[in-house]
Amino acid sequence: MHLRLINERARRFSAFRLLSLGIFLAALLPLAILYGADPIPIVATLPVLKDFTERIGGEHVRVNSLITGMESEHTYTPKPSDVTAIRQARLLVKIGLGLEVWVNTLIENADRPDLIIVTTSDGVPLIRDPSESAEHPIGKGEIDRKHAFKERHTMGNPHIWLDPENVKIMIRHITEGLIKVDPAHKDDFLHNQSRYIMELESLEKELKKKIDPLKNRAIITHHPAWPYFARRFGFVIKGDILTQVGSEPSAKHLGNLIKQIKKEKVKVIVSEPQLNDKIPKMLAEETGAKIVILSPLPGALPGTASYLDLIRYNAETLISALGGP
Repeated sequence: MHLRLINERARRFSAFRLLSLGIFLAALLPLAILYGADPIPIVATLPVLKDFTERIGGEHVRVNSLITGMESEHTYTPKPSDVTAIRQARLLVKIGLGLEVWVNTLIENADRPDLIIVTTSDGVPLIRDPSESAEHPIGKGEIDRKHAFKERHTMGNPHIWLDPENVKIMIRHITEGLIKVDPAHKDDFLHNQSRYIMELESLEKELKKKIDPLKNRAIITHHPAWPYFARRFGFVIKGDILTQVGSEPSAKHLGNLIKQIKKEKVKVIVSEPQLNDKIPKMLAEETGAKIVILSPLPGALPGTASYLDLIRYNAETLISALGGP
């Protein structure tokens, strides 16, 4: 009788423990959801920001880029699905500086007052004058370009990501945004940030070593996407074909470019896959300069799926065209 009573009490105690464990696990379920058990839905305006966010967020994020890489970041036309993507996101990552003029309306239409917005350009040293991107001061023949640049980019040139040093600041903003949304994985985000910064520094050092032997580093660019890239790696931008994306350059401007290319023996004209190549081809035929196709955005050219691949491709393509090893 005594033994039966002990067994009965033991069974009741085991049942109580199982019930308590079930209640405890049920209580943890909302916390798991709150702190990111599922990947965080994130929207990035550009594919380069998608890449940065995935590198920092790892398995904890699911990132959708509104632009694929083949569209111009200046003239992109939003789709209805973009509003849906923002409505479902917990975090939105953008450049700012007036680059994505189309994104503000999308955010308003999504009606998400709780959406966390990360502006990656905050605190980045900006180029406001095209002469800052060259090794030498701007010449008299480039006065029109200087004024046009100031008219377009009164807040500063927005193509900040083409300098790996700027990317260090940008990914810190992204890391902070991720920690706000998912504090449980803070250590993972900080670890991924540190590792990525090391990769950026290693690539920059490697490419600068390859660029050092180049004698002539002068280039003409399709539009003013390249001053940060040129300043970081020592290329010299002598002029831009387009003074404003979406409008044709004047005959006078093209005539001045042709004279400048011939006079200063510019060997390379940079074209972009996101823009019409008709005018770069015409300039190349008139001057004998070589066209190279570089992209400001990942994914538009083979071998440029990631940001690191993109920077390597752009630098090594220019090195080869300018007569490097």
